[in-house]
Amino acid sequence: MSDIKLFHFGEGGVAELPGSAVQVEKSLQGMFEANLEALLGVRFLASEHSTGPVHGGRIDTLGLDEDNSPIIIEYKRSVNENVINQGLFYLDWLLDHRKEFQWLVMERLGPEAAKGVDWSAPRLLCVAGDFTRYDEHAVKQIARNIELIRYRRFGDDLLMMELVHASRANRSGGSKVSADSRQLSTSEQTADGAQENDPYLSQRMSYRLSQSPTELRDIYDAVYQFLAGLGDDVQVKELKLYTAFKRLKNFVCMEIYPQARTVTLYLKVDPSTVALDNGFTRDVSNVGHFGTGDLQVTLKSMADFERAQPLLRQAYEGG
Repeated sequence: MSDIKLFHFGEGGVAELPGSAVQVEKSLQGMFEANLEALLGVRFLASEHSTGPVHGGRIDTLGLDEDNSPIIIEYKRSVNENVINQGLFYLDWLLDHRKEFQWLVMERLGPEAAKGVDWSAPRLLCVAGDFTRYDEHAVKQIARNIELIRYRRFGDDLLMMELVHASRANRSGGSKVSADSRQLSTSEQTADGAQENDPYLSQRMSYRLSQSPTELRDIYDAVYQFLAGLGDDVQVKELKLYTAFKRLKNFVCMEIYPQARTVTLYLKVDPSTVALDNGFTRDVSNVGHFGTGDLQVTLKSMADFERAQPLLRQAYEGG
């Protein structure tokens, strides 16, 4: 059981607020679906989505996360319910019905969102008042993108969420993009729809990394290892157009530009709280860009990386 406790300090002293889990799944589901973007950075698509007569199931919540990855959310009604296996069944169904999902995205969010769906890392989120040790052990043995989130309600207006487990596929203790693995071969360039004459090939992170000089890759690696080492709850998602660092939601997105010789970061930090420095920090809250975050930080040297570290910690702590 979760041992997190919440205390209220008032004039009468200190009082512990009793925590509880919502016993009725539907009320929990409704609470999350009404606030998905604020809680998890997920855009709502559908509730109780039918998988058809052959599969005979209903996905609790379907959504699209801030990295445009499909996401399934399942809510655990009781401690003994095997919600993980049920979620994996739905995840396989989703991968077999991509066109149906993209049509749903187009209806709810528009054609641009449907075109931008990223199938490289679909996610399964299991939400529960608590998990057994068998749940936590099971997901560690499964090579799928599964996250376990524990919650508690405190009174009528307080909600606590704790990330119990994040998939190893999305977690890293160091950079996966070492110099030996950055060379983008001709076969890789022509795989998975990325033809040599693809006008979008130059935008892909793998291509930009392969074209970057050693000193620029060193900055990228230093930032990667610094962010991944900020806490055990940091997840790393290496996407086509950027690398995202997240807890429950993204707190930093990173890109690399070999021609400009810069590593560009987008931080979930309010730009109005920062003394902006031209050429180093910039308010992009009204500027279109890949990834998430309203504060842009441009790194051209290791000295810039050292200057940026307090901002990176601030983004992590606020994430």
